[in-house]
Amino acid sequence: MIGSLLLSRRDRARLQEVVGIASRFGLGVLLARLGLERGAASEGAPGETRTLPVRTRLALEALGPTYVKLGQILAMRGDLLPPEWTQELERLHSHAPTLPFEELRPAVEAALGQPPEEAFASIDTTPLAAASMAQVHRARLRDGREVVLKIRRPGIRPRVESDLRLMAQLAAALETTSAEARRFGPVALTRQLADAILAELDFTQEGRNADRLRADFTGDARVVLPEIHWAWSSETLLVMDHIAGIPPRDGDTLRAAGIDPEAIAALGADIVLDMVLIHGRFHGDPHPGNMLCLPGNRIALLDMGMIGHVSPKRREEFIGFVQSLAAGDPALLADVLAAWSEGGEVPRARLRAVADRLVARHGGGRVVLADMVADFLPLLREEGVTLPPDLLLAFKAMVTLDGVVTRIAPGFDLSDAMRRATLRIARARLSPERWWPILQSLAWELGRVSEDAPRLLRATLRRLEAEPAEALPPTAQPDAIRAAGRWIAGAILAGAALLAAAIFLR
Repeated sequence: MIGSLLLSRRDRARLQEVVGIASRFGLGVLLARLGLERGAASEGAPGETRTLPVRTRLALEALGPTYVKLGQILAMRGDLLPPEWTQELERLHSHAPTLPFEELRPAVEAALGQPPEEAFASIDTTPLAAASMAQVHRARLRDGREVVLKIRRPGIRPRVESDLRLMAQLAAALETTSAEARRFGPVALTRQLADAILAELDFTQEGRNADRLRADFTGDARVVLPEIHWAWSSETLLVMDHIAGIPPRDGDTLRAAGIDPEAIAALGADIVLDMVLIHGRFHGDPHPGNMLCLPGNRIALLDMGMIGHVSPKRREEFIGFVQSLAAGDPALLADVLAAWSEGGEVPRARLRAVADRLVARHGGGRVVLADMVADFLPLLREEGVTLPPDLLLAFKAMVTLDGVVTRIAPGFDLSDAMRRATLRIARARLSPERWWPILQSLAWELGRVSEDAPRLLRATLRRLEAEPAEALPPTAQPDAIRAAGRWIAGAILAGAALLAAAIFLR
């Protein structure tokens, strides 16, 4: 397959590097399936005791951030991969050595337009954290506020773009030549990867995500997001408030700091459910490293690079999914699964089989989300049902949260939080803030009709006058005029009523 790809010299060199690293970890079987390695396809070197999923994870980590992100996306595909693969891929981490600040200085100066010592009162050259895409340093603004600088690693974008070009060509080739690979939707998967990783590389995206999530929780002082300092931020540098807190790793540590683990668990559940089911915009990876617990039982959300979106239609379907399980209704659950089945090619009997088995195991009572999803995705895989990627990320976020709250508050019932969320959903549907834009739009359109009423009336009169007597009986002319007048008057009255309702609701 390598020979059939139209690659530039640098991309071809990267492909050879990828093949070399994969071979080093004994992935001959996978390479042979992809047509990237000829000859014997061994399961590993003699004496190799590590399993194929383990070696695959290690190879992805060695290949760098693009392949780590690909593995993290595949880790969510329990509807496509067996548990031994998804569990191993969930362990993927981006390992990267720290860089001396002097190596980052040119990038920081280019982003700021001046030396960092002139922009900030002080800057700590010792890294606070390091990852494959960025390195974080603490600093202080001239007004005394403590901030952190997230600095993109030099040269990372060209390498990622080369990897994405290579993956896109491989995906297109696989989709046309391999029935086994086609089930994974390699082209769509590569597109999802490109969207995710390029968004993470552009730090202005993360900054805007933080601003949007902060706006979603305006008025709730229990939810804290770092303020973005846009005067100093750009695609390669993000400057945000430094927030000191405690990661939600265990209840005893929180209690020792005067923080109630039960209150944090309930708030965390409310935050994620509101993001997914009400706002339609959610933190895609709410693990303990991306959350901090603050005094007063508050939660701070960090690292908004991975944000998921749920359309209004998907939100309704998700609510229907939860309600069908709570009610033990397999018919309703099968309806939801039919809406989620991409392409609509899965027979109804298969969907009903999944629904029956899922309701039998988890329906009609307390829903343990992690256990339910652990059963749900393999059932889908057995029946050949594939879920859309946006739903998988939402499920992942909820399962991650379930693991967090279970760790700090054992016995916490997430299904109770879901029932509470239904009340907030109902309030959100009836709130003036939701209806005001809709009413404004309707009033605007009806106002346009009202403004056109005289012209429409004159046109109707001209039409009636121009009609031949034999085409329109004389007795029908007054009736037609009265009917037209009633329609126009009705439109004017409806517009006035909507405007009054909009002003009242506002």
